[in-house]
Amino acid sequence: MTIFLGASVADNFDIVILGGGSGGYACAFRAAELGMSVALVEKDKVGGTCLHYGCIPTKALLHAAEVADYARESAQFGISASLESIDMAAPNAVEVDGKRYEGKHVVLATGSYAKTLPGLEIDGERVITSYEALTLDRVPSSVVVLGGGVIGVEFASVWRSFGAEVTIIEALPRLVPTEDEACSKAVERAFRKRGIAFKTSTPFKAVDHTDAGVRVTVENGDPIEAELLLVAVGRGAVTDGLGFDEVGVAMDRGFVTADERLRTNVAGVYALGDLVPGLQLAHRGFGQGIFLAEDIAGLNPVPLEDAGIPRVTYCDPEVASVGLTEAQAKEQLGDDKVETLEYNLGGNGKSQILKTQGFVKLVREKDGPIRGVHMVGARVGELVAEAQLIYNWEALPAEVAQLIHPHPTQSEAIGEAHLALAGKPLHVHG
Repeated sequence: MTIFLGASVADNFDIVILGGGSGGYACAFRAAELGMSVALVEKDKVGGTCLHYGCIPTKALLHAAEVADYARESAQFGISASLESIDMAAPNAVEVDGKRYEGKHVVLATGSYAKTLPGLEIDGERVITSYEALTLDRVPSSVVVLGGGVIGVEFASVWRSFGAEVTIIEALPRLVPTEDEACSKAVERAFRKRGIAFKTSTPFKAVDHTDAGVRVTVENGDPIEAELLLVAVGRGAVTDGLGFDEVGVAMDRGFVTADERLRTNVAGVYALGDLVPGLQLAHRGFGQGIFLAEDIAGLNPVPLEDAGIPRVTYCDPEVASVGLTEAQAKEQLGDDKVETLEYNLGGNGKSQILKTQGFVKLVREKDGPIRGVHMVGARVGELVAEAQLIYNWEALPAEVAQLIHPHPTQSEAIGEAHLALAGKPLHVHG
């Protein structure tokens, strides 16, 4: 599929964009707004993985899972309801086909694919990726999730809410290992309470098919039997067969390398989104697409910094963060230059109404600005936009403490945390 913006069908454009996902289409729209002619090439559906196979459909499942949990636990809210069943069908110069399109600038935005491990074959039926998981027409009775990162814990959370027995296998020492350690511990506590089993520091060894499903063998542990194995070990860049090597585009472990202005080593060729190393987030690609269109147009925008991009894991409880973890801050600044504070959501009225537990953790440069905000609890993803402003504007705790947060909302927890870090706590909670 080739879409033309800001020009009639032709062979020469200001920008040719390969890939119509979050980054590609954002770049195309912004470039057209700035008066450039654009050709957007997409092999599948415009919107890419996020819209069709990732962010949106998985969040629809997660919301359905939340509804299922509320129905199951409705009595505590004074409402009589019952969960009868789960209806899985309900939440649901570039050469193209022999024609050459030339552009003054070429943007590579081909996105990513679900990876697997060497020797681990995805059969699409018993051993699946997130793509097949979204097309299931049933709730599996039991699942082994290989990988305790964002995708793994989100699907584990959904399936557990729908009634499946779930076991997560993670080779690293903790779940959601890229998040602050306190967030990992909170997720692990919540998962134990929900009956989600997990094995950390446990490398995968092999999988065999059985009459009932699969038998997963791990190092240093007993085999685990289940109906399905979900492989959620990360995503690789889509580059094979696209001719990047032929024109000399530099690569690193399968990803296209680019500088802070998203320029590759080949003049006039740029790369963005999941194709380049860094956070694999739809909104990162979206922001990079707008940045790149404006940069090509000569507006000289400020490059994006990965640490300043908000991150959300939509499991139950949610994890939301921006900036540096405590460990990263200490590595950059030194142990004696970092202060931290945790404000427990037990002191937040709206969190009590939602029956959620968690915290807001602040990481601060001593006598300086906030360097990281980390949150765990229901709906904390809705709070991370404010946290993004705090981090990116290098706010001091005392400056945030002056702001008035509406009552009763969970955002009050951000205000109270900064009040405490500014030396004037109003409440003390364990």
